[in-house]
Formats: sequence, structure tokens, C-alpha cells
Amino acid sequence: METVETTFVLNYTEEQYNKAREYVEDMKKHPKRVYWVGKEGKADEELIISHIAHKILSGFYNNYDPSFAKRQILDMKSMKAR
Repeated sequence: METVETTFVLNYTEEQYNKAREYVEDMKKHPKRVYWVGKEGKADEELIISHIAHKILSGFYNNYDPSFAKRQILDMKSMKAR
């Protein structure tokens, strides 16, 4: 199986940021959740931005809408991973 490494440049709203911040704050109350696997030691800001990216890319993947892509996915670079 081939592997591709992709870098996205995403645009997000203040509302998306605030919802992600609230989500991360809620997850801190539940340290045993699967959410934390692989996230130990990450700063809040990194967790917030990761959550935003996950939500944007999941929505784009599941509900293809060209106008959505134009607004939120500003750039994408891909190459075969070594």
C-alpha cells in the first residue's frame, strides 16, 4: 500500500475556534477517554487547532461541496511519503 503525505492550509472562523476550545476543555474533564490516545503532552492550542482541522476535513470528505472547499481549504500539497 502506498502512503501519501499531505499538507493543508485551512481557514476557520472564530465560532469554529471557540467550539473547538470548548470541546478540548470538556475532554480535560475525561482523561480516560480514547480521545487522549496519542495526544498526551500536547498544548491546548495544538489540540484546538487539530480539532478544527479534523472537523473541517471530515466534513469536506463526507459532504463534498465545492463552495465549502473554496472557503476553508485554501491550499493542499501532496507527495508520496518515503
